Amino acid sequence: MIISPDDQERVDAIEKALLARWPETRIAPSTERIAALVDILGSPQLTYPTIHVGGTNGKTTTTRMIDSLLFAHGLRTGRFTSPHLETYRERIAINGEPIDPKELIFTFNDIAAYFDLMDSKFENPISFFEAVTALAFAAFAEHPVDVAVIEVGMGGEWDATNVIDADVSVIMPIGFDHMEYLGNSLQEIAATKAGIIKEGGFIVLAAQEPEAAKELIKKAAEVGADVVREGIEYSVSSRAVAVGGQLLTITGLHETYDEIFLPLHGRHQAANAASALVAVEAFFGDQPLDIEAVRAGFAAVTSPGRCEVVHRDPTVILDAAHNPHGAKALAETLRNEFNFDEIVAVVGVFGDKDADGILRELEPIVDHVIVTQSASPRAMSSSELEKIASSIFGSDRVFEVSDLPQALDRAVTDAIRPLSEDTIGIIVTGSVVTVGEARTYLRMKFSK
Repeated sequence: MIISPDDQERVDAIEKALLARWPETRIAPSTERIAALVDILGSPQLTYPTIHVGGTNGKTTTTRMIDSLLFAHGLRTGRFTSPHLETYRERIAINGEPIDPKELIFTFNDIAAYFDLMDSKFENPISFFEAVTALAFAAFAEHPVDVAVIEVGMGGEWDATNVIDADVSVIMPIGFDHMEYLGNSLQEIAATKAGIIKEGGFIVLAAQEPEAAKELIKKAAEVGADVVREGIEYSVSSRAVAVGGQLLTITGLHETYDEIFLPLHGRHQAANAASALVAVEAFFGDQPLDIEAVRAGFAAVTSPGRCEVVHRDPTVILDAAHNPHGAKALAETLRNEFNFDEIVAVVGVFGDKDADGILRELEPIVDHVIVTQSASPRAMSSSELEKIASSIFGSDRVFEVSDLPQALDRAVTDAIRPLSEDTIGIIVTGSVVTVGEARTYLRMKFSK
């Protein structure tokens, strides 16, 4: 999309105004402020049906898959995801594309005054995330969309998105993340994430660890929600690695859907696809889905920064794994679906994440690590990350290049070996911000 300089200036000014609010990482666990805000806006989030996607890993990709399937079935869709890779407009998508700048500007101008009004009414101001969530709700009502697919930001119970009344809720695998807010056991984390399970709702439950599953099913029983479980009521019945992705057969609630090409890598993406398909089946009710629309929807799925191949020769893969669960899925995918003789990892992690756990999952499949840091103030320093990496990989396999573009340049230079027939893969991982910055830089680098 070509954006006029005037529109870009306004989009940037809106971002600056939003970022001046409480940052995404600062949480006052309550839906009180967002509930009051959407109430004064006329509850736009209740003017269209919604599908709510929570859990720890796979939320964004599953949200994108559901969106693509609904769009392929002829519906006008809204999609809200977080965080973003390159522009905050990605978070609010209409019919699969980031919101048009003019629509964003119109919606912001329409509701911005209410942010300030709410700031004056509560002890804590409206946060960045709450403001962007309200923007999405209002933009989807204004468009208008036939259905919105909403990804939970953090947790569930007190997440700003939890003011929707979802027709279908999806809970992806729950793991350890954001423990400072969600608790130190899977049971505690699952209890918070179960907050999106609504009375009489329909819940799609991806495969869970037993202690998480127990908590989620208990909550569903308490509120009389219907539950379908991966591996019991639905499953991936076959999966074969194919050029550029994989070929799937998924047993859904009403039908078995075969010959589905998914242009994403990894067993975990097949599982995400099964949950997405069943969420759409549940949304439409008792009839099977149109198999051609299902195939078209999955074939059109993109998931930027999720095992995304952004260049060949050398092959550069971006993956936003920022916890051990995500790093484990990445390692398994690299091991089983790519045929590299050697892998170089460029890793930048946030200071509050389990860097040790991430690196331990990567160690068996990575030959050399270049530790670096993104421009985010939350980034762990590359020197601190080097100490952790050296204790796991040994100092001879670890290199520190604090500047991310220079770290990427070094990885690419090291991977180009004219006299060798070895295939070298470069993986960039550790945080969404690291991957987003790398994506922007590499696009410029390889377009020259």
